[in-house]
Amino acid sequence: QVQLVESGGGLVQPGGSLRLSCAASGSIFSIYFMGWYRQPPGKKRELVAAITSGGTPNYADFVKGRFTISRDNAKTTVDLQMNSLKPEDTAVYYCNFKGALPHDNYWGQGTQVTVSS
Repeated sequence: QVQLVESGGGLVQPGGSLRLSCAASGSIFSIYFMGWYRQPPGKKRELVAAITSGGTPNYADFVKGRFTISRDNAKTTVDLQMNSLKPEDTAVYYCNFKGALPHDNYWGQGTQVTVSS
């Protein structure tokens, strides 16, 4: 049974930084996608950043230049470094791993990030 456990959320002032981490327990066959989504209050879940199996990062336009996604070589953890945070970054952040098998789509439990003065 695969589980994703997130950590690192919290309350931060505008302009501040947070680092989110997501660690997987269990084995996922041929991971090809590791990413972070977020769901702001009253809105739909949206993709924030993702990293391919080859290590290529991709970012949503609204976080480019501020957020950095990284993973370990074993593809068991994925981090999201968030700098220059804005109030509009307030959301529940979820990590997501996808593997080659049809049922290999796993989500973390979500971690709250609140940006407020």
